[in-house]
Amino acid sequence: MTILTKNEILKEIKKGNIKIKPFKKSQVGPGSVDLHLGNEFRVFKKVHKVVHVDNKADHKKVTEKVIVKNHILLMPGETIQGITKEKITLAPNICGWLEGRSRFSRLGLLVHISASFIQPGISNKQVLEMSNMSQMPLAIYPGTAICQMIFERAEGKAKYKGRFARQKSV
Repeated sequence: MTILTKNEILKEIKKGNIKIKPFKKSQVGPGSVDLHLGNEFRVFKKVHKVVHVDNKADHKKVTEKVIVKNHILLMPGETIQGITKEKITLAPNICGWLEGRSRFSRLGLLVHISASFIQPGISNKQVLEMSNMSQMPLAIYPGTAICQMIFERAEGKAKYKGRFARQKSV
């Protein structure tokens, strides 16, 4: 597999193998595309029972959706789910990786906890599992270029058909 650089990303966008909506050419860096935070979040309910992490686990049972106009406050040690403003559609031979941005990592913000791989053939917005690892509250603003996506060509073709394949909401 090969990581795509700026010119290759732009070629694949032109061919329709990578679709990003909305999209501005200024989002493309030397080896990635900046993605912006949407205004929809899921925050954890104050649950005082055991949550079972198994194949039946459903995050929606322990979270509630919040629409934010200005910002959301992420307290030290807290985790929330956000979603990208952009919808990403990939050809069956292209996959990707979500990565945080250094400027926010230096403030203690993890943009994704563990779900960084983006499957070939997806067509959805990307959910971000964000955690505050610092000792201070962080105000998180919708519209911020919060993360970046790195693209790779995959050998062969595949298409993700899992439970989040067409996700449009947190």
